[in-house]
Amino acid sequence: MRLVRIMEKHGMPLVLLLVGIALGIFLAGHWVPSVSAVSRQDYESLETFTNILSIVKKNYVEEVDTKNLVTGAINGMLTGLDPHSAYLTPDLYKELQMDTQGRFGGLGIEITVKGGILTVVSPIEDTPAAKAGIKPGDQIFKIEQEFTKDMTLVDAVKKMRGPKGTKITISIKREGVPELMDFTMVRDTIRVQAVRSRTLEEGYGYVRLAQFQERSDRDVQRALEKMAAEKNGIKGLVLDLRNNPGGLLTQAVRVSDLFLDSGLIVYTEGRIESQKQKYSAQKEGSWMDFPIVVLVNGGSASASEIVAGALQDHKRAVVLGTKTFGKGSVQTILPLDDNSALRLTTARYFTPKGRSIQAMGIVPDIIVEPPTTPPAEGKAEEKKRLGLREENLPGHLPNPQQAPSQPQDQGEKDKEKLVPRSAPTGDETIDNDAQLKRALDLLKSWDVFKQLVQKKAA
Repeated sequence: MRLVRIMEKHGMPLVLLLVGIALGIFLAGHWVPSVSAVSRQDYESLETFTNILSIVKKNYVEEVDTKNLVTGAINGMLTGLDPHSAYLTPDLYKELQMDTQGRFGGLGIEITVKGGILTVVSPIEDTPAAKAGIKPGDQIFKIEQEFTKDMTLVDAVKKMRGPKGTKITISIKREGVPELMDFTMVRDTIRVQAVRSRTLEEGYGYVRLAQFQERSDRDVQRALEKMAAEKNGIKGLVLDLRNNPGGLLTQAVRVSDLFLDSGLIVYTEGRIESQKQKYSAQKEGSWMDFPIVVLVNGGSASASEIVAGALQDHKRAVVLGTKTFGKGSVQTILPLDDNSALRLTTARYFTPKGRSIQAMGIVPDIIVEPPTTPPAEGKAEEKKRLGLREENLPGHLPNPQQAPSQPQDQGEKDKEKLVPRSAPTGDETIDNDAQLKRALDLLKSWDVFKQLVQKKAA
């Protein structure tokens, strides 16, 4: 089996993770077939385009550069396909290649475009954005005094990236705050620690996977080996994928393979044969001697959903939390001769049992909502905010397994999109993290029942 190098982040709305932004996508080493002859209808459309290009160059109020016009046309063409296809300039393509190594330059924000407005999905842990107090759901109205209305994600990346040590000011509109909030931050080199681990209680381990980078499987393996060497080894494990926007598909496969000894992990289906891939688990090196609870939420996307779906389908783990983001499409990176590239949606991926996650997400085995009232705030109830999921993004790919829904009034649609505030990501004490506490209780209960069964058998 040939493993292709695929990556996706926030694996979510096209989430650009800024270290600006970590580019939310699948990286794949696929090549498109050679271009076939242009049909007469296509030729006429191209002729219309060249005529418009000539008219604009000749008559526009100011002189315009042909390259800029063509780049704008390419961006418009790809944006019209779906939220995740895009044109990557040479600079953006170079930065994307660096992103998979977990090292970026910028602020550390995951963003998407919602209703034409740049919206924060989540700040990356321990980055300038997180330290400044940027929150999920914040709307970025201005970047350095320039309004962001209808600004593309690519343009936002350009403006928010920059050399380490330079300052940038962004203006935020936050729900419940009438005035714009200005945040001045100093750009930094962001080194994302993708894997964190600790012991919750003796014998019960915790692994937090923030995103899928080049060495994530090895980092998870080392964390497991360290916990296995402790007293009583590993009796149960919590794998935390909450707010994990995705990353390398090959890493999602390898992380899944750590906990499976056989069977299909994920498969992809596209229009051409090279986009039809299957990834299976191998017995060697598998950790099969303990139960697992996988934590997910609306911020768990793409590669995270692959892992959760595979372990759920194989009944290797209990998935706990809230419904995931629902990004089940594959974006292939197609390099061009001028060192730029296309990020093009080329396939959908499916869980081992054939479920398409696109615009639906993974539904947990056990639904546990996070507290609506953070303990530190002491409010009686925090107002729910609209959640960002793939199904809410304009132009998203439909799910081939989902029947078209009946039209609903806007009020009903808004009710469906209401979700609680972002869940904790495992760094809080367990008493402040209801989902993590429930996961630990489940693992301990499983161990108790196992001992009872063993006693009865004896």
